[in-house]
Amino acid sequence: MFKLFGNKKLFLLLLGLIFFTALMGISSIEKRDNLIWPEKFLKDSVSWMQGLIYRPAGYIAGFFENIGDLRVIHEENKTLKLTLSQYARDRAKLNTLEEENKRLTEMLQFTEEQKELNNYKFHIAHVVAVNPDAFNDTITINLGSKHGMKLNMLVTTTDGLIGRISEVNPLFSTVQLLTDLNDQFNNSIGISATVLGSDQSFGIIQSYDENENVLIMSQINQNDTLKEGDIIITSGLGKLFPEGIEIGTVLSREVGDYGLTHIAKIAPSAKFDNLREVFVVEKPGM
Repeated sequence: MFKLFGNKKLFLLLLGLIFFTALMGISSIEKRDNLIWPEKFLKDSVSWMQGLIYRPAGYIAGFFENIGDLRVIHEENKTLKLTLSQYARDRAKLNTLEEENKRLTEMLQFTEEQKELNNYKFHIAHVVAVNPDAFNDTITINLGSKHGMKLNMLVTTTDGLIGRISEVNPLFSTVQLLTDLNDQFNNSIGISATVLGSDQSFGIIQSYDENENVLIMSQINQNDTLKEGDIIITSGLGKLFPEGIEIGTVLSREVGDYGLTHIAKIAPSAKFDNLREVFVVEKPGM
């Protein structure tokens, strides 16, 4: 008898048979409503042992299940981040294309409108450099003498005049912006101007007030009918610049320094920041 229980394999087998028999007994007991106290004790004992076994097993199974869920969530987050990153790139590219398409559409519409007004030729140029010097407000365009560019050709955007060509090289040209005009410097050339729809108003755009961001139109006759709200365009007088190019809108008018003529403050029609594409105006015969 002692040898039998000394054998571990037989002992474990016997315990297994006892446990199996107990489980079978419990299953038969559960089908009955009235139990005697030994049966209740046996049922409670086996249930307690099952709890000891199954509860840790449930915790372990749940732990590994949670690890699996975390791995799935991590992969989903990684995929979402890649998708969002791609969406951001695509959206930025779309915004750029939409902005470029808008500019090109406006430029096409502008050239079509100009064909109906005059016989000028508009050369599309790209801005390749901006001079950071505050005392030399110029830009560089990708058209030069090989493309037919000449000194003093006017440069405009779809909104209005921005300046004139002040230097020409074979492949590039320098454009002096209106914001660089200064009647104190000899290299600053004034632009003769008039009022749109009137042949009785004349003046010269000679300087730019950077404090108020306005152009100064001087040499206006005291009896001139120029008034606030008038649209100012190039007059073409002197045959240096073509006529009819929009410059800006009259903000105010006042007596000049010596009281003989008047001056007017003009809000430029064009914007001078973020210049990308511009037009060089060529008038046949000039």
